[in-house]
Amino acid sequence: MLSARGLSVRYGRSVEALSGVDLEVPADGVLAVLGGNGAGKSTLLRAVSGTLPLHRGAVSAGEIVFDGERIDRLDPALIVRAGVVAVPEGRQVFARMTVEENLRAGGLGARSAEARSSARERIERLFPVLTERAGQRAGLLSGGEQQMLAIGRALMSDPRLLLLDEPSLGLAPQMVGRIARVIREIHEQGTAVVLVEQNATMALQVADHAVVLEVGRVALSGPAAELAASDDVQRLYLGGHAESQAQAESEEAEARAHRSTRTLSRWTG
Repeated sequence: MLSARGLSVRYGRSVEALSGVDLEVPADGVLAVLGGNGAGKSTLLRAVSGTLPLHRGAVSAGEIVFDGERIDRLDPALIVRAGVVAVPEGRQVFARMTVEENLRAGGLGARSAEARSSARERIERLFPVLTERAGQRAGLLSGGEQQMLAIGRALMSDPRLLLLDEPSLGLAPQMVGRIARVIREIHEQGTAVVLVEQNATMALQVADHAVVLEVGRVALSGPAAELAASDDVQRLYLGGHAESQAQAESEEAEARAHRSTRTLSRWTG
């Protein structure tokens, strides 16, 4: 559905945030994009959504193709009309507007009234709490509810590809699990997803495929299950190194205690 070929992005004249990135998003899948701070994850989503100029950035090389058409030179509104919609980091809802007004704003990008109506029914099934709080100001919702609203607002335009930037950021573990289930359901309903996450455990459980960015380049890519099992991903993103270290320290402490017991036995024997 979407591919980036040799994609490079610069901010200003000197800061290269992406360099020669190649990736593909299957029409029926979820692609997780992992990496530390400054790896280029959010820049990738800005490039796909056409919002780089808002951040003083620009595609300096390569191209982005969606459904056979190049989109990296299009206005963001036309990219939304084509079916690519982003949910930015930080749950940027319209705080002074009601939940209902936020959803209506998202519906302005829908291709038809029929698509907008179908999207609204979908959101009511996914997020019944938004229906219950339709008249409440968005700024008074909890963090998790605001994330639901941000995703719901994006779904109102009936996207074919949904771009999610750090949807679990700042949420309690229980809410993270709920958001993960929603992402899977959105995918199962026929919407492809690009999921940018620092919570690699959640992302790799949800995704079919994954890429790891390091300093603006693709360091690893492949099926999500294979990356989750790899030593590099375990060590860097899933805490495998920390767990191994903790286990080693525990075993060493147990051995020291055992030696102390033996020594004490000799002295008291």
